[in-house]
Amino acid sequence: MPTTPAQLAKILENIQRPGKFYAAGAAEIYLPSLEVEGVGPIALPLLTFQAEQLVTVAERAPYGKGEETLVDTDVRRTWQINADKVRISGKYWQQNLGEIVAWVVEKLGVNGPVSAELYKLLVYDTGSFFVSHRDTEKSPGMFATLVIVLPSLYSGGELVVRHRGEEARLDLNVTDPSEIAYAAFYADCKHEVLPVTAGCRLTLIYNLLRTDQSQPLEPPEHGDEQTRLADWLRQWGQSLETEEGEVPQKLIYPLEHAYTPAEISFATLKGADAARGAVAAAAAEKADCDLHLALLSIEESGYAEHDYYPSRRRGRNRDYEDEDDDEFEIGEVTDRSQRLSDWRKPDDSRPPLAAMPFEEEEVYLADSLDDLKPDELHFQEATGNEGASFERTYRRAALVFWPRARRLAVFNQAGLSVTQPYLNDLAERWTQSGESAESPLWQEAHELSGHMLRTWPQVTHNYYSDTSGDSRAAMLNALFHLQDKDRIDTFLFELSAEGNYGMGDNESIVRAIGLLLPSRAVELIERIIAKNVAINPAACADLLARCAVSAWSGKPPTRLIPAAKSLFDALPGDPKIPPPTDYWRRSAAVEPRFVIDLMSALEKIAPDLAKQAADCLLERPATYGFDNVLVPALLKLSGPTGSAIEGLRSACLQHLSQRIAETLEPPRDWVRDSTVKCKCNHCAELSNFLADPGQKEWLFKAAQQDRSHVAGSIKQSGCDLNLTTIKKGSPHILACVKNQASYERRVLQRKKDLEDQVALQQTGVA
Repeated sequence: MPTTPAQLAKILENIQRPGKFYAAGAAEIYLPSLEVEGVGPIALPLLTFQAEQLVTVAERAPYGKGEETLVDTDVRRTWQINADKVRISGKYWQQNLGEIVAWVVEKLGVNGPVSAELYKLLVYDTGSFFVSHRDTEKSPGMFATLVIVLPSLYSGGELVVRHRGEEARLDLNVTDPSEIAYAAFYADCKHEVLPVTAGCRLTLIYNLLRTDQSQPLEPPEHGDEQTRLADWLRQWGQSLETEEGEVPQKLIYPLEHAYTPAEISFATLKGADAARGAVAAAAAEKADCDLHLALLSIEESGYAEHDYYPSRRRGRNRDYEDEDDDEFEIGEVTDRSQRLSDWRKPDDSRPPLAAMPFEEEEVYLADSLDDLKPDELHFQEATGNEGASFERTYRRAALVFWPRARRLAVFNQAGLSVTQPYLNDLAERWTQSGESAESPLWQEAHELSGHMLRTWPQVTHNYYSDTSGDSRAAMLNALFHLQDKDRIDTFLFELSAEGNYGMGDNESIVRAIGLLLPSRAVELIERIIAKNVAINPAACADLLARCAVSAWSGKPPTRLIPAAKSLFDALPGDPKIPPPTDYWRRSAAVEPRFVIDLMSALEKIAPDLAKQAADCLLERPATYGFDNVLVPALLKLSGPTGSAIEGLRSACLQHLSQRIAETLEPPRDWVRDSTVKCKCNHCAELSNFLADPGQKEWLFKAAQQDRSHVAGSIKQSGCDLNLTTIKKGSPHILACVKNQASYERRVLQRKKDLEDQVALQQTGVA
């Protein structure tokens, strides 16, 4: 079994022209002028009284039986008017007729010159019909019949065409008065006109004549190719079940002709494309495969280079001959994306498929795409630090196959933005249905979620390729609604991979994990915390706190002790554990919320461990500072608490009391803290100024570079100085005036300390 689309291509390339036995369509035209001898001009759409006039000048239409011509209203009931009594003209009629003939001839698969010869005008009044029959050759070279239905009000009268076991039922009734409908079929095809149930059907009948006798008289048969293709598609589908990962999930066959997104459809395929599309549709149906027509797009961008000899390229086969682009050449491609979009089914309906990527191994002769001329090419001149660049786009229509049984696997290639809403919808519909897990809805959701988990995006340098916390939470919520314990287990196990987890997942995790056995739930929680605490301790503490109050964790939740130990062992700030060398693996600064979740959880799960954790927090002031972490955390911890939290509260109160007891008075003179790290001559002069009790202002006249350096030292050291630049003379002057900012900050701090002291005392144990 081949694992590439090459064998598929060999079968399809044997089909060189269409093989349909009929063609049908409709067109908006300028209505022609129609005159009938004995009646005169005929209004279109046909009026009722003129339909009656036409019947009076017409004759009963006969039918052929062998060499005989008979009239029998049980076989054929309609009225005919010979071509020599009909005059049809108009400014655009010949052009319209020529376009119709060209279109149907292409669909019938006939090459070479073809002419249309008016044969009859037929009037089908109410009750008229024609039973199944074959047309006889009425003129030399006739190979097909063309039926044009002129605008008229009627119902019924469908044309049914049959050929070698196939049947097409064509309703040629159009409601728009500016449209005509038409159909053509090979002369040897059996056809009938079903009874007209109301109104009058007015049709022009043309003989289609070949002048090139080498052309075939009937549509080519592609039965062998259809059978071979169906067999091959079945084998391919079977190989996907046994060789998953080695065989392409879908097969893509680019077509020959160009089609725009607006015109892409099976009905508008041209030449060999139309024939291959028809054979592929029939074979795919037999092989239980889905077939779609799609627009294959490749978008590339990268660096452009200046071409200093554009004249050398004149006359060459270039992508574009735009004079504005002559100064550029395409350099290196730095970005490339490829996708399939604008989907159509063989009946030309539009399935609800989003754009999806494709792999080159799924495309027949993917390297041949490199020789295509781009549909769009744009150059961008260099701007600022950016060099010249280019963007180009290639588009091709393509047939896309996949086994129907693998539909969801292919659907999954579109990514989470497509599959997640679809899974959510399946879960909601199944929940509302009240059906069991054996229902098709549940099974479809289960299969799709399995594909999604196998391709779930992995974290790379703290950036997710196609997912976020919202996607993970949505996945868990859908699995919860489905009560799919196996998928929940799998997802949470994979979620424990380093970095592929965040705070936003916790609510969904705790709810979904409650469906599992408590022993398994504990294992998964411990694994998630152990793998992620070094990168995201806040999320792990929040998860442990949520689990500690969940029903499945027990009362008291001692089952969570292993998970609690994992969190305790990796508390941030341990001097014995060096920080990760990768900057993206380093956790953010500790927030008060972490202490709240940590201590609340540990006191419920293991009070002894909570005491040890409190000691660790106090031993690591660089990580758990009183003012930015511990005091804010303890202020939010209210109600009954254990001894560990009370110990932290006491330490916070002691810290505040010591600072409140410090002397607080404004400066008595102009001495200010003169600690400046830099020891250069200018900064030494700055230090002397700060230590001088009698000097309030220092005017530093120097070049801008020196003034900027001194200003930087002042900012870095937090000196109590106001700075202004006096722009008189040259060089300018940096004016430094002493203030009492440090004292003012201490006043504000004293006020806050007093407020925090009262608040902590009120939230503590009475």
